[in-house]
Amino acid sequence: MKQQLQQVHGAEEERAVLVSLMTGPRKNEKIAEQSLQELVRLAETASVRVLDTITQYREAPDPAWFIGKGKVDELKAAVQALEANLAIFDQELSGAQVRNLEQALDVKIIDRTQLILDIFAQRAKTREGIIQVELAQLNYLLPRLAGHGKNLSRLGGGIGTRGPGETKLETDRRHIRERIGELKRQLAEVKRHRSLLRERRRKSGAFQVALVGYTNAGKSTLLNRLTSADVYAENLLFATLDPTSRALKLPGGKEVIVTDTVGFIQNLPHDLVAAFRATLEEVCEADLILHVVDSSSGMREQQMAVVDEVLKELGAFGKDRITVFNKIDLCAEAEIEMLAAEGSHLRISAFSDADLEKLKAAIEERLAGDTKRFLIPADQGELIALAYRLGDVVMSEAAEDRLLLDVRLYGNEFDRFGHRLAAYEVNTDKGEAKTWNSRNV
Repeated sequence: MKQQLQQVHGAEEERAVLVSLMTGPRKNEKIAEQSLQELVRLAETASVRVLDTITQYREAPDPAWFIGKGKVDELKAAVQALEANLAIFDQELSGAQVRNLEQALDVKIIDRTQLILDIFAQRAKTREGIIQVELAQLNYLLPRLAGHGKNLSRLGGGIGTRGPGETKLETDRRHIRERIGELKRQLAEVKRHRSLLRERRRKSGAFQVALVGYTNAGKSTLLNRLTSADVYAENLLFATLDPTSRALKLPGGKEVIVTDTVGFIQNLPHDLVAAFRATLEEVCEADLILHVVDSSSGMREQQMAVVDEVLKELGAFGKDRITVFNKIDLCAEAEIEMLAAEGSHLRISAFSDADLEKLKAAIEERLAGDTKRFLIPADQGELIALAYRLGDVVMSEAAEDRLLLDVRLYGNEFDRFGHRLAAYEVNTDKGEAKTWNSRNV
């Protein structure tokens, strides 16, 4: 009867006890505690009610239980006393550990990786996002299939029918592998389509800016404020998954394309990075990366390190970058003064119009490259239009049948699109054509 009521009124509320195993030197204790607090936020983001947290210190995980046997008994008592129906571990568990813990506790067991995957599954809205999340979930599940007794029920009837003479486990594995193959084929088509869109943007001469950062750093809010976009932005982890690109008009009148990307997190599942690689390639193709940092976070330094690691994995670590310390409106003045980063950085609040103008000016400064001088026949209207498109014309003088232009170029656009103007370039470094009346001009 209780099960029937749950089917009518919706799934039973998930009530969890969170568990963290802290290993290594005690100097890492603060980082481990912050990670556990982040797990609390992840659970709340997944609509799980957190009842309690339990921590254990050990030199190394127990191969069978992950935590010690005595701590398992303590966890069981807490689960029963609080009437929890779920235990979430802050670290990744093996299939055998999940099986042993489920048998001992008689509740569903999931780890940090699976929780993140569940959040992504809840948030994925587009076809591409749904494919990427399902692929990551199945890649995570396949090697752990024997250990996930209770969790397999969440797959419902999607696994498929059993073949004659096959065990359920063998059939599950076969169908999951087949589904993984199909999802990879679908993602390959998505990647091809995205590549075509990027190529179209490159041909148009659009300068690409990618927003990257730890989850909940304020990237979507910043995109909305810069471009008047309507991207969903909320004080939640992984509020948005799907990349959104919008045009941004800079103070000098030039338009650039700004793309919001999925947030990163420590211990981001490798399968998730792999599945979202087609999306994250937007970062690799960008001309400029804005690394958005939550200045108010106590884990700011660790979060910045996580973003650096993911950028290295994507092959985008060496790209031109501005570190944007966001949310300074939530920081004390003394704390703001302590903010520092190697290379170029800004301190802003996404809700400050003055700060947004500073950020636009910084982007425009990166966009502007060298100033080149061209001497173009007046009847070559297409070439003159190209010069105007490649940058800001800071000087223009006309006489007889020629036009002298000084053009402050945008980024590397001359290298990409200006080859037709190369024959008309005047080398001012050698003193040629300093003014319209110079010799031989």
